Amino acid sequence: MPPTHTALICVALPGLAISDEWGQLSGRGLDGFYRGGRRLLSRCQVRVAGREPLPVQGRMTGASSARFVGTLRVSPAAGPDPDVLIERTRHADGTERLTLRNTGMRALCLPLEVALGTDLAELAAIAAGAAGPELPATVHASGLRWATADATACVLAQPPPSDSLASAGLLRWQLELPPGGAATVELRVRPAGAGPLRAAGHATTSPLAPAQAEGDDSRAAPLLRSAVADLQALLLRDPAHPTDLYLAAGAPWRCGMAPAEALAAARMTLPLGTRLAAGTLRALARTQLPGPGPRAGLIPGPRRDAGPHLPPSCTGTEATLLFPVLLAEARRWGLPDQETEELLPTAERCLTWLRTTVGDGPYLSDSPQGGPARCETQAYAHRAALLGADLLDAYGRPGATELRQWAQTLRTVFQTGFWVEDRSGGRPAAALEPDGRPVPHLTAAAVHLLDTGLLGAGRLAPGLLDKVHTQHLARLLGAPAMDTGWGLRGLGTKEAGHNPFGHRAGAVRVQETALAVAGLAAADYEKGATGLLKGLLDAAEHFGHRLPEMFAGEQRTAGSAPVPHPAACRPAATAAASVILLLTALAGIRPDVPARTVTLRPVRSAPLGELGLNGLCVAGAPFGVRISRLGLALVEEAADGLQLGA
Repeated sequence: MPPTHTALICVALPGLAISDEWGQLSGRGLDGFYRGGRRLLSRCQVRVAGREPLPVQGRMTGASSARFVGTLRVSPAAGPDPDVLIERTRHADGTERLTLRNTGMRALCLPLEVALGTDLAELAAIAAGAAGPELPATVHASGLRWATADATACVLAQPPPSDSLASAGLLRWQLELPPGGAATVELRVRPAGAGPLRAAGHATTSPLAPAQAEGDDSRAAPLLRSAVADLQALLLRDPAHPTDLYLAAGAPWRCGMAPAEALAAARMTLPLGTRLAAGTLRALARTQLPGPGPRAGLIPGPRRDAGPHLPPSCTGTEATLLFPVLLAEARRWGLPDQETEELLPTAERCLTWLRTTVGDGPYLSDSPQGGPARCETQAYAHRAALLGADLLDAYGRPGATELRQWAQTLRTVFQTGFWVEDRSGGRPAAALEPDGRPVPHLTAAAVHLLDTGLLGAGRLAPGLLDKVHTQHLARLLGAPAMDTGWGLRGLGTKEAGHNPFGHRAGAVRVQETALAVAGLAAADYEKGATGLLKGLLDAAEHFGHRLPEMFAGEQRTAGSAPVPHPAACRPAATAAASVILLLTALAGIRPDVPARTVTLRPVRSAPLGELGLNGLCVAGAPFGVRISRLGLALVEEAADGLQLGA
């Protein structure tokens, strides 16, 4: 798999543009322009006066664009200073603009050559190292064209080149540049016969509110700005229902729907409005498995590696349990009753699947065939039961009492069956084997025990841990075995199989750290929450305020920097959405739009000092809140009639 950690990835799905920091598309690795998972152009090499420009800077200018600057000395009398500046502005929609500027005192006549090529390979083939050779080109209109039996691509140039050489894949121009003058050539890459890319995130009406942050900590504003831009870039339309939008999991590897992650990201972005949640829920409702049978009501999802101590897990279980939770919480944030009621039957079938699959037992196993009962799965199931019961009661549907009774039984047995005692006070087991033996390893999946869900009147649902066990978990998460100083490891350093680059065996996953911050803050363990928050913000600075889905779980030391993971998606939906959760958790925003109230439970220690969050969305209207240096929260903007709860 080609590495991604040094790549500049421009994203406006279904379009991608990927290169190294110097900007030349060499045809190696992941380099290229993509649309819908197919590489339309793999090589785009610029030469001026027979030479490649000297690269001096390459940087992202937004989620979907990058700028590359190079220089050349073409006049013998120019001395050490370059006299030609070459700027390349690249966009994920398949456009690249080349601007040559004469910075010297003499007029220049410069030949410009652009060498182009492609293999029209699928991204999956590139990841597997099976992309294939470059294809022969033909001259097409003002550019070049390539074709296979099932795909075509073309590059069109404006102005048209003075010469096109298909056998070498070359376009040539002769540019006249007066002193201080400039000339621009624009290349447009697209499937032959197709129009310009229409990225879902570039629509005139976005499902995400344009949130902004400002305050004492200068990192908050660029981090939130980058997160919102990345979320916009990862938006996709349901092909059969284009008004329904959802988030792809991440670029470059996972540019399609991943049900569990799409739901989790939509849930964390509820402070930006409920439209994304509604689109995600509708898209996944159409995938729910019909009955009869043991899988009836399941929202299918792929299997996912679970680290060295457990078999791969079914993300369909996670998605099925997240569906009623997202619907219940979206209602609290302002999802209209009509949309909620339309989705309620799907949520009911998810809850019926839960009760049917559990049967007479207290635990939800990984599969009907009796796999391990995972710690985080019990947390998902318990939360789904309580928030699902709340949803059923709100609309007069049956089944709430049985769900609450089962949740109470699970809570009782979990605190003894899943808690592994030791001299330090114990820990939650990662899972229980089918014979009841605990898998005692400490993993970051335990943070899901702190994520209990939002009920009415600003109340959080009870969790599976009592106060004493929550205190122990808070201490464990803040200890060096789990906290790298940049975020939480997936597996503690003292556990067998620990690997700082293992994506479920020791790497820092941004979503789990954000859930820990929000959960610890809600449980009044502010010191632990603050330590993890500041570590992750420090890490974000090193990543240019664009957090990857994960990075290596190396311990932080004086003068060190977080180590990238070579296969991490960046941008990633859950990482970008985690930023929304992190910042809004500091204000403790807990709306109950059906009751026309919003409760604020800010972090009293105000770890970022004064912080203002504007452009959020509650009850379909702009919402703004400010946290003072004393940890007091003040609503600055809200929907008419929305009252501050006690």
